[in-house]
Amino acid sequence: MELPTSETTIAELVKRAGYATAHFGKWHMGRVSPSQHGFDESDGANNNGGPDNVANPHPKQLYLMTQHGTDFMARQVKAGKPFYLQMSHYASRQGGDASPEALAAVKAWGGKLSERESGEAAADADLDIALGKVLGKIDELGISNNTYIIFTTDHGTPGKNPPLSGGKGTVSEGGLRVPLIIRGPGIQAGVCSHVRTIGEDLFPTIAALAKVTEPLPKAIEGGSFAAVLADGGKGTVKRPRDELVVHFPHYDKDTIGPASAIWLGDYKLIRVYETGALRLYDIAKDPGERMDIAAKLPAKTKELNQRLTDYLTAVDAQMPKPNPAYDSSKPTQERRGGGRKEGKLNI
Repeated sequence: MELPTSETTIAELVKRAGYATAHFGKWHMGRVSPSQHGFDESDGANNNGGPDNVANPHPKQLYLMTQHGTDFMARQVKAGKPFYLQMSHYASRQGGDASPEALAAVKAWGGKLSERESGEAAADADLDIALGKVLGKIDELGISNNTYIIFTTDHGTPGKNPPLSGGKGTVSEGGLRVPLIIRGPGIQAGVCSHVRTIGEDLFPTIAALAKVTEPLPKAIEGGSFAAVLADGGKGTVKRPRDELVVHFPHYDKDTIGPASAIWLGDYKLIRVYETGALRLYDIAKDPGERMDIAAKLPAKTKELNQRLTDYLTAVDAQMPKPNPAYDSSKPTQERRGGGRKEGKLNI
């Protein structure tokens, strides 16, 4: 449940290269303070409840962490020191927990939003305002010509993400595809790149943008896409492996239960652990994962399934095992994610 202190974080890497470092917002990497992982400043090892441990810290903590972040930047610029600032915003999970100003602005738009939808839209508007404050401070400090801003998220929206299938807690495209917007020196404005990137790519990419000369940890699975940013969104990302793997051996929000997915080129294979089913999709032609072509391409299905096994074995991945307490005659058993009986597997 804790990020081992033996692991090298990007904060530790850039700190050794002379950068000041800070993290504000959701930590969710255990209860050890971010200061133990290379961050000079933080607002604590916060989970979804924030420093006050409340049901929803939005919008109070949103604006407070924004103030912390802009103050941190101003002090580093005054000291003439480069900095790495990491901000993990709290999302409004219930709707309605937004500032009165944002809620009034949303209602002024007109339309037929429900009370809940208005609250969710207002929470998003608060985030837009807060991010605008950060960008405005960068401009005010005169550092926009040597500052990179990376905006992304950790998973797809819970529920529907049309035209993609699935959402948070699934290995479907709707749960895995996320925004990635980057602004900074040498990056052409308005470019949409179709080069596939993953979260693990951020570590080597940030290291490259920060001009870190220290060798990266040997276990890094991602690759730098700094060259792609400099070339108008074109190029490739070189990683230790050609395939990409997502392993989620848990019961959460996916009706298929524990699953893994592997991408190679345009093909994506999903392995369902409860049933042993293998599903194959051509993601380039079918990003919504509507047409399972495993039966049409048995050789490709077998190849990707073996590559998936090889990877999971190589990293000693945690695997689901049969649940001896499972009783199929008791459909009232609940599992995390709700809506279905408890699964046949232990995790």
